[in-house]
Amino acid sequence: MKFARTCSLALAALAFATVSHADKNPIVGGKEMFPDKNIIQNAVNSADHTTLVAAVKAAGLVDTLQGPGPFTVFAPTNAAFQKLPAGTVETLLKPENTSTLTKVLTYHVVPGRLSSADLKKQIKAGNGTAMLKTASGGTLWAMMQGGDVVLKDEKGTMSKVTQANVFQSNGVIHVVDTVVQPQ
Repeated sequence: MKFARTCSLALAALAFATVSHADKNPIVGGKEMFPDKNIIQNAVNSADHTTLVAAVKAAGLVDTLQGPGPFTVFAPTNAAFQKLPAGTVETLLKPENTSTLTKVLTYHVVPGRLSSADLKKQIKAGNGTAMLKTASGGTLWAMMQGGDVVLKDEKGTMSKVTQANVFQSNGVIHVVDTVVQPQ
């Protein structure tokens, strides 16, 4: 009886530890994101990022985003892509538009690993605005809007970080609510 109770307590402790560990990893698109997996290994599991994953595949950027990085990715949700004018995503996914698609996607990537705390420090140091050079060669501007980090693209469109600090083995993802676009 004592052995059974000890085993039950041990199993309960193990179950609690497992749940506690899972609670530490962020949930994106209904799936747990693991810090020991790379950006692609995690992104493919997010139900909120199927359009982004399809675009990354169409642009041939899978190997790049599985590479060592580090990368800071501002990852638009499916809902963000739906805000674009009708037919935009379909047009971008056509093979003849790969270079344009690549430019749009790499505009969402900043070399280095910038946490939200890093972004906020840069915003403060820039007197309210941080200039971020993207992998496409463009510029994004990060600023605070209330307690939220927001991005402004080269066309003046604003995008809010809705979930920050989804750490990956090769960088960090910040989920955004609007697709940012280069000039």
